[in-house]
Amino acid sequence: MQPCQPSRKNLCSHALPRALPPSSLNSLPKAALAALAAVTLAWAGGAQAQSLQQLYDAARTYDAAYLGARAQAQSAEFRAAQSDALNRPVVSANANATVQEEKVPVVGTGGRNTVGGSVGARYPLFNLGNNVTIAQAAKSVELARADLRTAEQDLIIRLSQAYFDVLAAQDALGTTQASKTAITEQLASAKRNFEVGTATITDTREAQARFDLSRAQEIAAENDLLTKRIALDQLVGRTAVAPKGLAVPVALPATAPAEVQPWVDAADLNHPAVRRAQLALDIARLEIDKARAGDKPTLDAVASVGTSHLSGSSRALTPGTSSNALVGVQLAWPLYTGGAVSNRVKETVALEERSRNDLDAARRGVAQVTRQAFFGVQSLQAQVKALEAAESSSKLALEATQLGYKVGVRVNLDVLNAQTQLFTTQRDLAKARYDVLIGSLRLRQGSGQLSPEDLAALNAVLAK
Repeated sequence: MQPCQPSRKNLCSHALPRALPPSSLNSLPKAALAALAAVTLAWAGGAQAQSLQQLYDAARTYDAAYLGARAQAQSAEFRAAQSDALNRPVVSANANATVQEEKVPVVGTGGRNTVGGSVGARYPLFNLGNNVTIAQAAKSVELARADLRTAEQDLIIRLSQAYFDVLAAQDALGTTQASKTAITEQLASAKRNFEVGTATITDTREAQARFDLSRAQEIAAENDLLTKRIALDQLVGRTAVAPKGLAVPVALPATAPAEVQPWVDAADLNHPAVRRAQLALDIARLEIDKARAGDKPTLDAVASVGTSHLSGSSRALTPGTSSNALVGVQLAWPLYTGGAVSNRVKETVALEERSRNDLDAARRGVAQVTRQAFFGVQSLQAQVKALEAAESSSKLALEATQLGYKVGVRVNLDVLNAQTQLFTTQRDLAKARYDVLIGSLRLRQGSGQLSPEDLAALNAVLAK
C-alpha cells in the first residue's frame, strides 16, 4: 500500500520546519530528512522572506485601527488651536440698508432710505474661563498622543503575534510531514518483516493506523497555516507574505532587568494607560477652576467704527452722511446665577474624585499586568530549556528504540511512539521559542516601554 500524497501542495511547499536545529537531523530516518529538505527547498524557492520591521512599516500605512488613531491625534491639535482663539481679537463687519415709508399727520407723507456699515472688534483682557479652556485643550492633545501610542503598541503586538503564528504553523506542518514520512518508512519496514515472517500483522496495522492519523494531522496543519497566512496578509495589506524564521542556532534574548520591580516602576511612569488617567485627572481639576470662574468678572476691550447715509422725501428728514467711532472696555460680572455655578462646582469636584480613583485603578491594573507578563516570560524561558533537554533525550530514546527494534527486543509500536515523542517535542519547542519572543514584547508593552525600535532587536534573532 502506497502512502497518499499531500493534497495541498501549494501549502506544503511553504512549510519550513525551522524548529529543527542541525543537531537533531542526525537522528531522523533518511526518508524524513528527505521530506524536510524538500519542504525547505520549496519554501526557499517562493517569495523572498520579509523581516518583522519591513512588515511593520507596511502595516503602519495600511492598518485601519492605527490610521484611525493617528487621524484622531491630528484632530486634537486642530481642536486645541480653536481654543487658542478664545484669547485673541475677534473682528466683525456689519452692513445694513433700509427703506421706510411714513405718514405723519400735519407733516404729510414721506419716506427715508438708510445705508450704513460698521466694523467692530473685541479683545478679551481678563477671562478666567477662557484660560482654563485653553489649558484643557493642551491636555487633550497630550491625551490624544497617549492614545496614539497605545494604538502603536497594539499594532506591534498584533503584527508580531500574526508573524510568529505563521512561523509556528510552518514548523507544525513541517514536523507533521516529517513524522508522516518517518511513519511511512516504518510502515514499509513492518510490511517487509511480515512478508518474510519475522513480524506479525499487528505491527503493520499499528503502523497503518499511525500513518492514517498523521495524514489527518497534516491536513489540519495545512489548514491552520493557510488561516494564519490570511491573517498576516490582511494585517499588512499584502499577499503571500513570507516571514523570516529564527536564525540557527537559536539564541533568545535575555530579560533585562532580571527583577520584576524595575518593570513595575517603569510601567507607573511610562504606560499610556497611566498617562491617560493622569491627564484625565488634570483635566478634571481644570474643570473645577472653570466652574468657579462662572461667577467671576470678565473684561473686554471693544472698538468699532461705522458710517451711515440718510436720504428720502420726508419733511422731518435731514439728509446726509454720519459716522461714529468707539473705543472702550466692557466689564461683565454675574451677580446671581440661581445656584448654577455653585452646583456646577460641586459636580466637578465629584468628577475629580472619580478621575483620581480611575488613576489609582489604572496604576494597579498596569502593575498587575506587568507582573504577570514578567513571570510569564520567566516561565516560558524555563519551558524552552526543559524542552531543549527533552528534545535531546527524545533523540537518544529514538536511537535506542530503533536499535532495539533491529535486534528484536523492541516492537514496531515502540518505534512509532518514540518518533511521535520526538516530533511533538520539536514542535512544542518551536512554539515555546516564539511564545518567549511575543512574551518579551508583551512585557515591554505592559511596562509602557514598547516601541518600534524593539522590532529591530527581534530582527537580530531572525535568519538573515
